[in-house]
Amino acid sequence: MESRRSDRKFLQKVYEESGNSIVLLTTASISQEGNFLKDFLKDKKTFYYQCEYASPKLQLALLQKQVSVQCQQRLSHDSYDECFSRIRSGDASKLVVVIDHVERIGKKNTEFFQALVKLRNKQLYPGPVLILMVAYSLTWNHRDLREWLGEELCNSIDHRRSLADISFLELVRVLEDYSVKDSVQTYGVIGGTPEYVRIWDSTFSFKENVCHLILSPSGGLYDAAQRVITSELREPQVYNTILYAMATGKEKLNDIYEATGYSRPKISVYLKNLAAFDVIEKVMSFDAGGWDHAKKGIYRIKNNFISFYYHFIYSNRSALFTMSSEEFYDTYIAPGLATYMQRAFVDVCREYLSLLNLMGKLPLHITKMGTWVGKEGTVDLVGENEIREYVAAICNWSMDAISVQDYENLQKNLKLARIRTKVVYLFSATSFTDELKALAEADASIVLVDMRSL
Repeated sequence: MESRRSDRKFLQKVYEESGNSIVLLTTASISQEGNFLKDFLKDKKTFYYQCEYASPKLQLALLQKQVSVQCQQRLSHDSYDECFSRIRSGDASKLVVVIDHVERIGKKNTEFFQALVKLRNKQLYPGPVLILMVAYSLTWNHRDLREWLGEELCNSIDHRRSLADISFLELVRVLEDYSVKDSVQTYGVIGGTPEYVRIWDSTFSFKENVCHLILSPSGGLYDAAQRVITSELREPQVYNTILYAMATGKEKLNDIYEATGYSRPKISVYLKNLAAFDVIEKVMSFDAGGWDHAKKGIYRIKNNFISFYYHFIYSNRSALFTMSSEEFYDTYIAPGLATYMQRAFVDVCREYLSLLNLMGKLPLHITKMGTWVGKEGTVDLVGENEIREYVAAICNWSMDAISVQDYENLQKNLKLARIRTKVVYLFSATSFTDELKALAEADASIVLVDMRSL
């Protein structure tokens, strides 16, 4: 899957640089990143060590074993320094030292991390070396690494990179048998998580994949949302309660307070934790001057898969036990799916505008993009350039057609937001009324975009 092209280019660039360096890669996905690592390491001299949850003494013994096996070296001292001093590339080429699952190293194992610093500084191995530390944990994206790794190693990390999800365009390329509609729906359910995209089979229908992978106990994504929450966060009962409230439309702190019964200070702490792990986000309405008419303090679930789980499955687990996966889908998912997919479609349209902007095909170069969330309505997308000129868009997924009335409502909301646009884009997954088509034909500032052209 071509989902890590920019990440591979980044690592290759670092590899080709002169001198030694340490790179910290963080990701939440395990199986897909194994393939990514193998692709990068192909044709490179490598020493690979996968850390295990173990005492410092056992960790050292496991590392010694790999040095003996991979480098054919006999070790005489029980020290990490000796381990890293005996690794070899066999020639003048740069050696890549991979410390995989570094999150399994306890923070009390300071000797391990100190040895990595010495290795980088050519105190243990004279040849050129790239040290690649890989952490499979959302926590490592945000934790205070100085407490975990120590001041010396943190200061010695030359590059940090979080392996992001793939884009919608990349997902479309992977799901080559799918229509754009099916791809949007898939994106709305699993997002761009490579591990999830990898097992989604576009030779089966969208419904079949949901039933087989998510609703079936033998499916690869069955209970995956719960695994994410429980593996990273304590007190899952509290997080479940808050996320379910958000999935049912409680977007403001006070609404979540009334739905859960937890105190506002407690909710704020848990929301902060969820935001730190990219599970939720605080939606800041695009500020162009219409602040009095904008909603404030809105929280939404950011992770598509977790959002889907809490929206459709979490409160219906008992029914899932008694029904077949197909019956459950038809009863609990299908009726609300079109409304739910609106948010995913907005994300797809945002990516489309960003791509046009990158290609220089917008009437102005956007430097900032967001959503204006009003008290009476929403402008799905607003783009601004450096001199405060604007484009805006609305995105329709489920209405039969976008009409002139919808265009006029957009203009009303733009006025409340104090946004004057050069061009407005009307995206539709369905169609446009003939009246609106005629209006767009006569007015170049109105651009109609059919989903099939995305």
